[in-house]
Amino acid sequence: MKDSKFKKLDWLILPILGVGAVLILWQVVSASVSKELPNPGKTWAASKAYVVEPFAKRGEMDQGILRFTWYSLVLVAKGYALALLIGTPLGFCLGLSKTFAKTFDPIIQILRPVSPLAWLPLGLVLFLGAGKQASELGALFTIAVCAMWPTVLNTAVGVRAVPQDYLNVARVLKLSRTKTLFKVLIPATLPYMFTGFRLSLGIAWLVIVAAEMLTGRPGVGGFLWQEYNALVYEHIILCIITIGIVGFVLDRLMSVIERRFKTA
Repeated sequence: MKDSKFKKLDWLILPILGVGAVLILWQVVSASVSKELPNPGKTWAASKAYVVEPFAKRGEMDQGILRFTWYSLVLVAKGYALALLIGTPLGFCLGLSKTFAKTFDPIIQILRPVSPLAWLPLGLVLFLGAGKQASELGALFTIAVCAMWPTVLNTAVGVRAVPQDYLNVARVLKLSRTKTLFKVLIPATLPYMFTGFRLSLGIAWLVIVAAEMLTGRPGVGGFLWQEYNALVYEHIILCIITIGIVGFVLDRLMSVIERRFKTA
């Protein structure tokens, strides 16, 4: 009975044990290895105001942690949507046309590993004439460019993996190209597409931190950069924990959406 009860609660007990182990390790490291690293208690004391009043606004760069997170998420949502709007059709073109793939795949492979730190200055230059909106548009450009590649590549792989029998049936039934796309190709490619969407979302969330750090926009990344310049290590740790938790939640939400589509 005890074993069965433990198995039912292991989804809760084991993560708590893992968090406890990390906190103990953190305490040991801060006490013995690096005296400059604040321990968990000191971090909580310094960050408490940002957590217990998560939506407070005391100044542009002095706000509750959830308000900062909200600013970041709004920007990520816009950039991520742009990445999917560009990346998904591009992936279908790569998968459907060998000529298109031979022409543009080398360019994609060259651009794909480029760091967001390299894309952001280009984005700022492109939208230099936008005035106050330049930093936001530059950040959106950077998020979209960096996040779209997993969607592009996974969608292309999915299209190429569609069984030829499916396409033959579509021809026999004399389906139009539009119907073939929506009735055959997209349903068959959906698992691959969602893998790309999930990876793209993770990259979009990573890029927002770099974008906000370099543009000085209010958000988790902007707050982190400000506290780094002020050497407030407790708030840096708060930002790191927030970034990790939000990334975890976003991944789980995408997983739930993926399962819903698969069972629909």
